[in-house]
Amino acid sequence: VYRQGWTVVNIQPLPHVDLVREMKHLHGIADSSVSAIYSSHALEHCGYGAHAADVEATLAEWFRVLKPGGALFVSVPDLSVLATLFVDPTLTPHERFHVMRMIYGGQVDAHDFHKVGFNKDILNSFLAQAGFCNVTTVRSFGLFQDTSDLVFHNKSISLNVIAKACKPGDDVVSVNLPSPTAT
Repeated sequence: VYRQGWTVVNIQPLPHVDLVREMKHLHGIADSSVSAIYSSHALEHCGYGAHAADVEATLAEWFRVLKPGGALFVSVPDLSVLATLFVDPTLTPHERFHVMRMIYGGQVDAHDFHKVGFNKDILNSFLAQAGFCNVTTVRSFGLFQDTSDLVFHNKSISLNVIAKACKPGDDVVSVNLPSPTAT
């Protein structure tokens, strides 16, 4: 998704991509040089834990490149909402299969697999561990028309949060973006 003023980073060399990188390896981007990062339905593709600490490494890398006080806009599938939908007895088998795909990824290519699930507490814990603070949950960022705004059976399936990179001198960054819609 293209928007003027934003640099698009993706692991795949697609036409709209400015930098082909893994999100945990933003080499070539200087420390404390980025005002804001927007990530929609990407973090769940990272591994976690002792054998694949990609979630931790990715958040540490995003923290590294963000300016003091920089904003992280991150959207992930909300596992609490999806689990509730999955066991909803009113769903048809086809609808339940669609929810299952939202949980595990569409699996249309080698990169489209979800390796971790997040709810508000789990995501906030990872963010705090990486040094982010002032985490706010919002219904919509108002930045892009993408999966962060997806609704299924009248339920928003995305957990959308804005977090601040808490670093020394964090009062120096002013991020001028559209006001998100509060939850």
